[in-house]
Formats: sequence, structure tokens, C-alpha cells
Amino acid sequence: MVICIFERKTERVLYFCRHKIQSRKIAHHISLRIFRASCIVNRVPLMLNPGDIAPDFALRASDKSLVKLSEQRGKNIVLLFFPFAFTGVCTKELGYLRDNLADYENLDAQILAVSVDSPYALAKWKEEQQFNFPMLSDFNKTASKKYGSLYKEFGLGLKGVSKRSAFVIDKEGIVRYAEVLENAGELPNFDAVKKILQSLN
Repeated sequence: MVICIFERKTERVLYFCRHKIQSRKIAHHISLRIFRASCIVNRVPLMLNPGDIAPDFALRASDKSLVKLSEQRGKNIVLLFFPFAFTGVCTKELGYLRDNLADYENLDAQILAVSVDSPYALAKWKEEQQFNFPMLSDFNKTASKKYGSLYKEFGLGLKGVSKRSAFVIDKEGIVRYAEVLENAGELPNFDAVKKILQSLN
């Protein structure tokens, strides 16, 4: 059987032949290699998994300061990507974190919230909602791509919108929890996030 992955833009072809593979373990390993190779060919970011090194980024906060993930070492980080400021589900999600910030501070965790909104839009929304944690602008979509948290197409035909996602990054910069939601109407599992944080303390 020939598995062929073709990308028109670069006119590159990745192919692999499999014949009578009897071992399921080998078949799974081969399938995984093909999947990873297809992601490279098609420029699809790979999903981060627990144990991976958290990709670094430098983003402008709502107060225009530059926030670098690598400078947060020594803290547990709850990194949240969300689609848009001023929207219902996003307001509900970040409002929950605002109202329960003490729970995360007691677990020695810093919350960082990221979207593709401009710093100016985030500043206005933060002021209106009294959010009490950093709001970061990924206007150029660099961080969202690194974390596999970018919708190809969102509502109203909009493209390049951050996926609702939650990552826990430990004090050494290692991913300990990763949840990327395809359905923007859902919320991350914050109970699971807290359990991971508890295990890090």
C-alpha cells in the first residue's frame, strides 16, 4: 500500500510503502512517522505533549510591556489562548479566572492569557472586566502557531484566530498539561489544570 501526501504549493511529495506489516506496534510507529512528516510538509504545527519543552515567545502585553516566556522561569505558568476579546465565552472563561485567581496564586501559578487581538483592544477589555493577570497580544500569530493553537477558519469566515487552549508549564519550562479545543464554545478543564499544579508543589 502506498501512502502519498502531496502539497501543491511546494510540489513536494512524501511517500512511504508498506507491505504486509504484521506487528501492530511497528504499524503504529510507521503511522506516527508519516503523520509527523505530513505535518512538516503541510506546515501544520505538531501538538505539544506533556514533557515537551515549552516554545519560547515574546509578546506585547495590554500595557505595551514585552513579556517573554523564558523570563518566567521559576514560576508555574497557566498559559491560555482564547479567540477574541469582548466575546461571551471568552469573558466567561477569563472572568472565572479573575474571580478565582487566589486559588492559582496559592498553587504558585502565574496566569498568562493570549489572543490575536491588538494590545489596545486587550487593554480596553481588561479595564472593563477588571482582569487581574497579564493579557498578551499575539497579533502576528507567532505564539499561537508554535503551540498548535490556531484555527484555520473561525466563524464569519475569519482566519488566523487563536484556538481556546490551556497549557501548564512548570518552573523549568516543561509542558505538564496541554488541552487544545476545536470547539470554541467549550471551556478548558480547569479542574485538571489545578490537579497538575497541585502535583508540581
